[in-house]
Amino acid sequence: MNTFYQQSLEQQEEQLLRLAYSALPAWGLEGTLSLIKHRENAVYRLETRDNQQYALRIHRANYHSNASLHSELSWVDALQGCGIDVPNAIPTQNGEFFTIASIASVPEPRQIDLLSWVDGKQIGSVEDGLTDSPEQIRKNYYTIGEVAAQIHNQASQWSTPKNFQRHSWDLDGLVGEQPFWGPFWDLQALSTEQRNLILKAREAVRAELKQLSTSPEDYSMIHADLVPENVLVTANSVQIIDFDDAGFGWHLFEIATALYFIQFDPNYETAKQALIDGYRQHRPMPDEKLAHLPQLMMARGFTYLGWAHTRQNTETAQQFTPHLIDLCCKTINQYLPLT
Repeated sequence: MNTFYQQSLEQQEEQLLRLAYSALPAWGLEGTLSLIKHRENAVYRLETRDNQQYALRIHRANYHSNASLHSELSWVDALQGCGIDVPNAIPTQNGEFFTIASIASVPEPRQIDLLSWVDGKQIGSVEDGLTDSPEQIRKNYYTIGEVAAQIHNQASQWSTPKNFQRHSWDLDGLVGEQPFWGPFWDLQALSTEQRNLILKAREAVRAELKQLSTSPEDYSMIHADLVPENVLVTANSVQIIDFDDAGFGWHLFEIATALYFIQFDPNYETAKQALIDGYRQHRPMPDEKLAHLPQLMMARGFTYLGWAHTRQNTETAQQFTPHLIDLCCKTINQYLPLT
């Protein structure tokens, strides 16, 4: 029999579904699980026998330590305590934020958590860009800007609990010798020309980031994944989900992340201005700081190449790698003359 990582994506998902069901007793729940997304984590909709809905998340093996995952969920809990509408973790019967589950057909024990369900539709996707009308895009991104500012307001004033552990999207984490998501310049799919362009941009970005402040005014815990797939809208609300990549970083990196995958969309300027306007309703973002946005946009592109490099044997990474390379190089060619 093939090992788990030699199996097809469909076969892996069959085993992960079994693992998900095995974890339900930790919450004393029974119900039906249906896969929503399997990229970094496997995320399921749980419909219980009494018609309650939750999101169950199986974490990628060896991405976050138990302490790091506990820290993520404790921060989300603190955000909720400040009135920011984010999904909350449902404690297990033992009062823990998550459980550890294992079955023979999945090689590592996995962290599994259960989150409150959020209704709504994605505002777009990595592949297809934005899907709404310009007016709805303006409305959505204005609200995203407001939420991002509210998150940064909380984080910049929050005293992290003892033993709080999260990664950093800082100088070393983005463009150091061992970036958090991996050495992006080593991605095998890069041509020589592409690699040389990226290495040139890395040096330019590194020089600029050294000048940025890491005071709480500019740098704190951030969501770090405000891509269109993690923004759900209804007729009356916009809600942010998926704090899996949350860590310490520049507030401007948050904005760069929200804009990166839509920067060549026809409605980009509408979305960008609305995002900034919404942000400024709750927190300053002066033009002199926004002038560093191009460097953070390029740095964001580097991280996705690192992600593809460290996961290049997976179907998901193989599917996205050409698009990620193309977008990163287009971003560099657009901004590098400005550095």
